[in-house]
Amino acid sequence: MKVLQLCHKPPQPSVDGGCIAINNITKGFIENGVDVKVLTISTKKHPFDKKHYSNDYQSATNIESVFVDTKINLVDAFSSLVTSDSYNISRFFSTDFDILLRKTLEASAYDIVHLESLFMTPYVHTLRRFSNAKIVLRSHNLEYMIWQRLSVAPANPAKKVYLKILAQQLKKYETNIFSSIDGIASISSQDQNKYMELGCKKPMITLPFGISLKAYKTATDLKAKKINEFKLFHIGAMDWKPNMEGISWFIEEVWPFVLKENPNFELHIAGRSMPEWLIEKEIPSMTNHTEVENAQDFMLSNDIMVVPLLSAGGMRIKIIEGMALGRVIISTTIGAEGIDYTDGENILIANSAQEFKQQLSWLKANPEKLHEIGQNGKKLVETYYNNQRITEKLLSFYAKVLGK
Repeated sequence: MKVLQLCHKPPQPSVDGGCIAINNITKGFIENGVDVKVLTISTKKHPFDKKHYSNDYQSATNIESVFVDTKINLVDAFSSLVTSDSYNISRFFSTDFDILLRKTLEASAYDIVHLESLFMTPYVHTLRRFSNAKIVLRSHNLEYMIWQRLSVAPANPAKKVYLKILAQQLKKYETNIFSSIDGIASISSQDQNKYMELGCKKPMITLPFGISLKAYKTATDLKAKKINEFKLFHIGAMDWKPNMEGISWFIEEVWPFVLKENPNFELHIAGRSMPEWLIEKEIPSMTNHTEVENAQDFMLSNDIMVVPLLSAGGMRIKIIEGMALGRVIISTTIGAEGIDYTDGENILIANSAQEFKQQLSWLKANPEKLHEIGQNGKKLVETYYNNQRITEKLLSFYAKVLGK
């Protein structure tokens, strides 16, 4: 099977969940003998550099990239409000990338074109003109839902209206794109159900984020952890609005509430593109590590991952990684969407400051649960989020789309 994988950001380095998700799909193709070619957009936020790719990887994928300036242009953004175009999507279209895509399609025939996220759908027209391949959208998120949820919070009426318009434009775009593709591999069952509610009749599959378990270190045993010295942590790219919104809420509303009862607790945050105000802000018992060199080492050096997301969609890859390392996760319901969890068994759910404090008080009273829940989370990942099994499932879905 020949697959052309189109990416809205380079698979490596693995600086955020999206990169990790893309890279794991690519590695799954390679390990399963798929003839894969990778074309990726390079941006200022996610630059492409071949030094991050082994010679074997480059040989297997013949990866190529084109720089696209995706930064927000206020004139274009305002124009999109008038024309009803989705500026969130259109800024990923590049004539140069389109030319490379056309040359690639003219040079070789493909069975499947795999689109990583909605941001690569502006190239569907070119794909239909120059290829007979089936087009499968790998949906990382339902994009309109993110902006719809973000539009609830702002106190500024103008910003609230603007975000609602963005959400409406994205919803219209996502609905219209159904007619242009041949299948959808959504990252969560919740997203798949939403696609069905929007009227999508194309073949669909729920394909969660997968990881190669051998790439994750053995977790530190938490059985002997002192109950009054919990080290909470959050890690995530801070140029993603839901992360910034969530950690701001946690720092302002939840952390003072928790710290008042647990003065020896610590909070450690890390992430790329940490804003200056958050770096400079002095917050009791909190350490801001900004971007860390090794995310696994950071997670293993702490005890409890907090995922205070209020407005995301899709599936949180960092939760799966935290579980693979045996860390306990306390997440909002929205943060844990897409994961086949059981509250109290392999994750703890909290949707308010009071609930976060209650979950931490429960762990403090039952310290043995740190190890137990961490191990249950690891077993969940081993069972449902093994990259080898997920790749096999994706290839079976491709065969269905191809009518084989």
